[in-house]
Amino acid sequence: MKLAVMQPYLFPYLGYFQLIQAVDAFVVYDDVNYIKGGWINRNFILANDDKQLITLPLQGASKNKLINQIAVGGKHKIMQTLRHCYGKAPYFDAVYPLIEDIIVQPEKNLASFLDYQLQRICEYLGLHPQWHISSALNKDNDLRGQDKILSICEELGATHYINVPGGKALYNQESFAACDLKLSFIQPRTVSYPQFGKEFVPHLSIIDVMMFNDRETCATLLEEYDLV
Repeated sequence: MKLAVMQPYLFPYLGYFQLIQAVDAFVVYDDVNYIKGGWINRNFILANDDKQLITLPLQGASKNKLINQIAVGGKHKIMQTLRHCYGKAPYFDAVYPLIEDIIVQPEKNLASFLDYQLQRICEYLGLHPQWHISSALNKDNDLRGQDKILSICEELGATHYINVPGGKALYNQESFAACDLKLSFIQPRTVSYPQFGKEFVPHLSIIDVMMFNDRETCATLLEEYDLV
C-alpha cells in the first residue's frame, strides 16, 4: 500500500494533490508543531499578473503548539480577495461555491478546518484515497521525525512511503528499507495553463489551477509528476 503523511496546508499547490493522487492512503499530520511562516495558514494566488499571499488569521498560534491546538480567526477577507482576483476566471462559477463552503464552515479548530478543506477539494478533483487523521492513530506519540512516520507506516500496513521533494532532507532510504518499506519522492513536472492571457505565473495555490481549468484538465495536470 502506498502511503503519504502531510501536514495540512491552506489551499496547497498542485504538487500536494499530485501526492494524494499517487497514494492509496493519506494521513493528515495534525499532531505536529505549527510552523510559523510556512504553508499551514497561507498560500499564493494570482493578483494583478503576479502572486499574492492570502492568509488565514489564527488565534493563539505558536510554534510550541500542535496544529490541532490552534484556532481559526476571522476569514471573510479571503473571500473578498478571491472574488476580486478570480471573478472573471473561466471556472469561477463552478469553483467559488466550493471555496465559499470551505471558508464559511463554522469549525474553529485549525486542523479540523484544514482537514475539511482538503477533503472537499479532493472530492472536487476526484481523489478518493483512504483518509486518516494522525492524532486518531494508535501510535507512539513520544516518537519524533522519521521514527514517527515509520510508526504510522507500520500501523497502517504501508509498503511504500511517498513524500514531497522537501522530504529528501528528512528521510533516508536505509531506515525505510530496514522496515521493508520503499521510499519515493514525488517530482512535479513543469506545467502551465492560460491565466487571463498573460505570462504564466507558476507555483500558486490549487485555487488557481481550478479557476482556470475544468475538471478533466485538472485530472490531466494531476498526472504530471514522476516518482524518484
